Amino acid sequence: MNQNNSNALTWVVTAGMVLIVVGVLMPILGYSILVSRWIFCGGAAVNLIGRIFVRYKGENIRIKRLFRLEFWAAVFFCVSGFFQFYSPATSDWLAFTLAGGAILVYTSIMIPRLSKKSGEAE
Repeated sequence: MNQNNSNALTWVVTAGMVLIVVGVLMPILGYSILVSRWIFCGGAAVNLIGRIFVRYKGENIRIKRLFRLEFWAAVFFCVSGFFQFYSPATSDWLAFTLAGGAILVYTSIMIPRLSKKSGEAE
């Protein structure tokens, strides 16, 4: 995969995350819950598609596992979207959203740290 495709996939993942954030914030700000569910699910799907195609090309096994963990965070967001429609009265969707967010916080700290430590450029 060349650099242009990698940059495009980074933008796809970022767009998905922005849609997820918008979908979570809309009910808090007083907008329609039904519309926010669809925006959230669209963002989760876009994020998952982006994460499927983002691959680590280096030799460091820990960084490769962290990239795989980011994929699983996107899966958590998709499960969260499912629970928004399946059981909207419960807060199961919020638990999966927080779990995915916690994973992304961890990986966003550790990937650059390990890349710098091993002398690789991200």
